[in-house]
Amino acid sequence: MDQTERYSKAKHEIRIALGKPLPLGALPVDGGVNFAIFSRHAEAIELCLYSPATSLKPYFTVKLDARWHRSGDIWHVWLSGVGPGTCYAYRADGPFQPERGLRFNRHRLLVDPFATALAGTSLWNFSRARPYDESSPLKDLSFSTDDNSPWVAKSVVAETDFDWQGDRPLSHPWSGTIIYETHVRGLTIHPSSGVRHPGTFRGLIEKIPYFKNLGVTALELLPVQEFNGGELVSINPLTGERLRNYWGYGTIAFFAPKESYSSAGGPGAQLREFKEMVRALHRADIEVILDVVFNHTAEGDELGPTLSFRGLDNPIYYLLDVDPRLYKNYSGCGNTVNCNHPIVRSFIHDCLRYWVVEMHVDGFRFDLASVLGRDANGEMLSNPPLLESIAEDPILRDVKLIAEAWDAAGAYQVGSFPGNRWSEWNGHYRDDIRRFWRGEPGLASTLASRLCGSADIYARSGKEPIHSINFVTCHDGFTLNDLVTYEEKHNEGNSEGNRDGTNLNYSCNYGVEGETDDSAVETVRLRQIKNMTATLLLSRGVPMLLGGDEFRRTQRGNNNAYCQDNEISWYDWRLRERHREVHRFARAMIALRARHPVLSGQIFYKQEEVVWFNTEGSYPDWNAIGSRVGSIISGAAESLCLLFNASPGVAEFRLPPAVSVGAWHILVDTAAPPPYDICETAAVETRALLPDPAKYVAQPRSLIVLLRRAV
Repeated sequence: MDQTERYSKAKHEIRIALGKPLPLGALPVDGGVNFAIFSRHAEAIELCLYSPATSLKPYFTVKLDARWHRSGDIWHVWLSGVGPGTCYAYRADGPFQPERGLRFNRHRLLVDPFATALAGTSLWNFSRARPYDESSPLKDLSFSTDDNSPWVAKSVVAETDFDWQGDRPLSHPWSGTIIYETHVRGLTIHPSSGVRHPGTFRGLIEKIPYFKNLGVTALELLPVQEFNGGELVSINPLTGERLRNYWGYGTIAFFAPKESYSSAGGPGAQLREFKEMVRALHRADIEVILDVVFNHTAEGDELGPTLSFRGLDNPIYYLLDVDPRLYKNYSGCGNTVNCNHPIVRSFIHDCLRYWVVEMHVDGFRFDLASVLGRDANGEMLSNPPLLESIAEDPILRDVKLIAEAWDAAGAYQVGSFPGNRWSEWNGHYRDDIRRFWRGEPGLASTLASRLCGSADIYARSGKEPIHSINFVTCHDGFTLNDLVTYEEKHNEGNSEGNRDGTNLNYSCNYGVEGETDDSAVETVRLRQIKNMTATLLLSRGVPMLLGGDEFRRTQRGNNNAYCQDNEISWYDWRLRERHREVHRFARAMIALRARHPVLSGQIFYKQEEVVWFNTEGSYPDWNAIGSRVGSIISGAAESLCLLFNASPGVAEFRLPPAVSVGAWHILVDTAAPPPYDICETAAVETRALLPDPAKYVAQPRSLIVLLRRAV
């Protein structure tokens, strides 16, 4: 082949050369771009260039000759006359044999798995593609000759230059970390947000002063890797509007920030704006943790669209069933990524390294992380190579790793997730704190364990409290306001007959389902919100707050708002003023935790550091104590007394005789009106003196924190 052969078309002069197999993706080099993509079973690969991304036809196409443009399983080519901003896609040809797991279709335009940006994502409309052959008894995806290119986003050759201005990883210790889980679009898209760039990375930058004032140290962002918000075809029966994939748990391009979260537009602008967001957050001493979804992709089951991985090498990227036409589904989303295949392991490693090295993120939360520990047959591995290699990766050694330690096929590994580098969402903490505060009997000892870091869950596997990500609410389920407002889920707007979402919410409405003007009901609800917020921030482990809980954000009883890209999910910032008492309390509790580091130690309390007692001041009979319990936590310079009364009646606590002498000061009483419900600063912590140092009367459903300085 003459490598100097020149091609000219539509005013574009392009020279073709062999290119190199590494790195994968599209890399500007030597005055052109090197394109490289993996496919073991493809018989031919075609690279198509588009300008703009919404063009119906490519302006240039090159068919890669396997004799020259293939090294092993990597197809590659170098093109001059192109550079950053160029939009491209691939077609892969080969056998369409679903019975062997092969689903090549040259009529399908494919996204580069290593693309660092996509353009034209507004074109996405999967419902327009013919989903399957109706005559097939198993409804396998048929070999359609329909060209899907008019409604497929294109990959972008991204600009790599960016001035980080000396930005470095923050590496906050786990013991000082307070996570705020939020959604980039939902945070600022509501008109009440008051930002100039609503629903975008820049809109989030505008909210940094708010995060600093609140006191959080890390943002955990729901998926920002490119997904198709318009993939759903169902209609909201309450409004008649089409539902959307709002959360983003259906990744298409794992290296690419979401195009619609850019305010400026233009191919690759989202890359620059994401980096600007990270740089600004780091300047404010706030870390960035990404929620990543490696357990499945947006291609779904055998009826789903061919977008990238399926069309490039289906049996390598996915776990196929005994009948290879079908997919194993441990994710609940139609397919399961073949995470422990060497090719896929390498892909995941490259992706994580990219986000750390090039995008400067500080950590990852792995959705349905138990899937990452399954082998090619779907069995759980005792020492999963992917999880071990992520934990030991030299580039990832200092980043935060968080596992959602379960999957949709029954695996539940909270407390036993492989490897001591991994922290875990503590689902037991969520359920137990909810149950205790709604007054269920027999949970006082469980509360004690959760407050002290859940040693009953983590100690047996050699882990410490910092491996427990404590939370009461998260994106998946009720908000904190709805937890005390609804006893039943209200997901009618999801178009699934209210069958979706968990029925096991451990919630309580305290007499009225939904919002109410009943002041007595509202008093209880307000107190319970404070109780659970305070418990979370008093517990050893790493606290995670659901964004908006600090001002009673509501989803109107929807506990599965994945498809609600509307005011159900958006942050209504008017609530901050309406519920300023809750906001003030949450901010003050975060500050209180920071002032008293004994609460956030990295190891479990020693036996002599914590004393538990009943209302009589004696060591409790855990089987008979009910829902009233107290504790004394002793540090080097101070002691804290915590009193929990989850009962509907008044509880008079007598302090243990050994600690009933000396001056105790009231830091928190969730039953007291503001400003007496909490001391906001260290300057006022010793102003409220306990009238009787031997006892304290706790009002119904209340939490009290007392302070005594060392003599």
